[in-house]
Amino acid sequence: MKLGFNEATTLRNSNLIKDLEYCEKLGYDYIEIRTEDKLTEYLQNHTLEELVYFFDTHHIKPLALNALIFFNNRDEAGHKAIIDKFKDMVEKASKIGAKYIVAVPLVTEEKILKNEIKKSCVEVLQELSMIAEPYDVKIAVEFIGHPQATVNTFAQAYDIIQTVNRENVGLVFDCFHFHAMGSQLDDLKKADGSKIFILHIDDTEDFPIGILTDEDRVWPGFGAIDLDNILSTLKAIGYSDVVSVELFRPEYYQLTAEETIKTAKDTTLKVISKYYDLNAVKN
Repeated sequence: MKLGFNEATTLRNSNLIKDLEYCEKLGYDYIEIRTEDKLTEYLQNHTLEELVYFFDTHHIKPLALNALIFFNNRDEAGHKAIIDKFKDMVEKASKIGAKYIVAVPLVTEEKILKNEIKKSCVEVLQELSMIAEPYDVKIAVEFIGHPQATVNTFAQAYDIIQTVNRENVGLVFDCFHFHAMGSQLDDLKKADGSKIFILHIDDTEDFPIGILTDEDRVWPGFGAIDLDNILSTLKAIGYSDVVSVELFRPEYYQLTAEETIKTAKDTTLKVISKYYDLNAVKN
């Protein structure tokens, strides 16, 4: 298994250049690049060609562009905007060598019937799949463990990607989101591990199911998520690709970027190493 870093973990105390510098120094294998803020900021004074050169000359590689936000159940104008955005993202991902584009389902206060959510998700993902296919970029759908998210459990998300039935469409499995809306281990045990493209590792304070928010996340192994059963199940179903640490903890943004990135690595390795062999540099 390889070690990845999601830039949300240093959202308020770093930028893409610093994240790349420290992740390279600390032995990470991959980085998930935030497109809405950190990549946009980077491109104000740098070019994609510079980013390509960095990846060509360093160990760390781009895992994913994160994220295509609220892709489903949009009106006509919203759908067109999603398609245009995805076309831009897939071209950028292909150019820098990123394997995936993370796609996030709609979060809304509006009540939408589950069959309408599934229908929209399947149709849009099949369309995105066809656009992405010539670029050799895959789509990783991330279910969101909040009540207002239209796709908020593992079972719901897995059913959608099974119905889409495209080789280049799979899931992000985020431990926080799995826990936050009470997704079931039995559903994970029945899944095909090859349909999970990215593993997000994190933990959370012990608040009740249904009221957890991203800022409740804590270092892996420091919270209430049953990471042992989750990780042993993921291994049993054949997942062994990349574990990417993703936190949104306000207190961690008060640390230096290097300290955040190092602690994220150290805590992740301690949890993961019980189940997987990671060959990350031990700094």
